[in-house]
Amino acid sequence: MNTDSRARRLARCALLAVLGLLAGCRHELPPPLPITTLPAVPAGVPPGAPSVVVPPWSNMVPPTAQTRLMETGAAGVFMPTLLQRPESALFGSVRTGARGAAQFHEGVDIAPLRRDRHGEPLDEVRAVAGGVVGYVNRVSGDSNYGQYVVVLHRDPLGEMYTLYAHLAAAAAGLQPGQPVQAGQPLGRMGHTSSTPIPRNRAHVHFEIGLMSNARFALWYRAQKLKPDHGNFHGGNLLGVDPLAVFRRQRQQPAFDFRAFLAQQPAAFELALAPTHALDYFQRYPALWEGPAWSGGALVLRCTENGLPLGGRTATDTERRALGRGAAAVLRVNEAALGRNGSHLVVKGRGAWKLGTGGERWLSALIY
Repeated sequence: MNTDSRARRLARCALLAVLGLLAGCRHELPPPLPITTLPAVPAGVPPGAPSVVVPPWSNMVPPTAQTRLMETGAAGVFMPTLLQRPESALFGSVRTGARGAAQFHEGVDIAPLRRDRHGEPLDEVRAVAGGVVGYVNRVSGDSNYGQYVVVLHRDPLGEMYTLYAHLAAAAAGLQPGQPVQAGQPLGRMGHTSSTPIPRNRAHVHFEIGLMSNARFALWYRAQKLKPDHGNFHGGNLLGVDPLAVFRRQRQQPAFDFRAFLAQQPAAFELALAPTHALDYFQRYPALWEGPAWSGGALVLRCTENGLPLGGRTATDTERRALGRGAAAVLRVNEAALGRNGSHLVVKGRGAWKLGTGGERWLSALIY
């Protein structure tokens, strides 16, 4: 059995176990691993005063000296794949893999502005907003991200992340828990990865989004998968379009993510019956709609790449649609699903269902 097949089998088993198919038994769960290292109260707030979370985006800056990020068709701003299609550097199902299947790209790839005489990029990569360092990976071959840095940001909705990948090197002394300001250097642009990136395609891969589950590291280790990046593995990071965020911030400097996500179309809705409250809605409670969940079936509204835009208690009709199954795809917005490069939901014999990747995604989300 190859590693991929084994991982799929284990993910499916984990999904069935977590959904409580064994006569509805409830599992005793160990406490979640902490994702955040952010202080509970912003600096400068007196002890005992009400905690007011101020969105960190008002002084947002680009992740490099490149200031033309809204010019998506301009030469030299973004770094396309080897096929040189400009859109392949952007966010979404913009790439094509084996047998012509669409592939989802979770961020944007920003090209260098300066190179040395050997062609190595000289661009400094910097934090786009204030926060704290969540993770630093300095081993190039340990991830498709290569050397990468994750910064955590406090928003009224909950904790956001930004990610900066393929660095030549992270900044000296940078470590988890360290506060950073908007514009602070995080490292230098490069082309590191577990799979070779040619020097002429050096870039920084930039993401911004939410985190799936504070228990992701436990889920990952239970399947004996490697390499282990804890809760900062790419599988736990659910991105939104960074350029849409920058565009909105230019229009409304004080915007928050709740308002932003409210305008994102859902690609599919899914019914499931977990045995415990989802960690995702404990960390992003404003995304839960209606009365508090008290057990039984619930419904998730998700983007193409699996970011839950909202959750609610299922109706009687939706509970019947779920039946005894682990999960049921209730609705699909094919316009929002687009090329479906994440393949979380797939269509067969005229009906939509979770694909193999979707089963694995859901298993991690609800663990």
